[in-house]
Amino acid sequence: MSKLDLRKTEKEYYKAGSKPTEVELRPYNYLIVEGVGAPEDAHFHNAINSLYGIAYPLKFYYKEKGNDYVVPKMEGQWWVEGEVPFEEQERSAWHWKLMIPQPDFVSEDDFLSVLASAKENGKINEGIEVKFESIHEGRAVQILHLGSYDNEKENIDKILAYIEENELQVNGYHHEIYISDPTKTPVEKLKTILRYPVK
Repeated sequence: MSKLDLRKTEKEYYKAGSKPTEVELRPYNYLIVEGVGAPEDAHFHNAINSLYGIAYPLKFYYKEKGNDYVVPKMEGQWWVEGEVPFEEQERSAWHWKLMIPQPDFVSEDDFLSVLASAKENGKINEGIEVKFESIHEGRAVQILHLGSYDNEKENIDKILAYIEENELQVNGYHHEIYISDPTKTPVEKLKTILRYPVK
């Protein structure tokens, strides 16, 4: 039985190089966990554990029904409230939305059923709410970032310069797609797609 792999079927979604590239994205459904705080905080790590605590049981639920798939890479949207630029805000004030996109056949009803079971089995950390949400970013500009998450500014500036040169406007949150697993990949080899929705 073949597995659906979104990285192979949704090539535009994952298509990014060393220069800013425009893409047109359709709506996708995601498993979502939201919060506020620094990425080194326990709450952030509990959120990641809870996100995968439902992602894999949901995958195995569909595998038993004959619809197996590769659990997609985790993603994150990041923003701050107020007028102070993101990079000048205290990390404790960072807002984030952690996300895992889902194949089209995954339904919210099945998600809720599997979520209830995952909670009973202790797969979801206390105080963490996992949701099923549709997001449509539409037109976006993205680039591939290599290396540490702390060194993204140069590539972010490339995206923002492209947006200005083409008379576009940012129309959503800073979005990161974590192609590499930071627990298994040397920092200098990390691959991350940086994306900004535009209009």
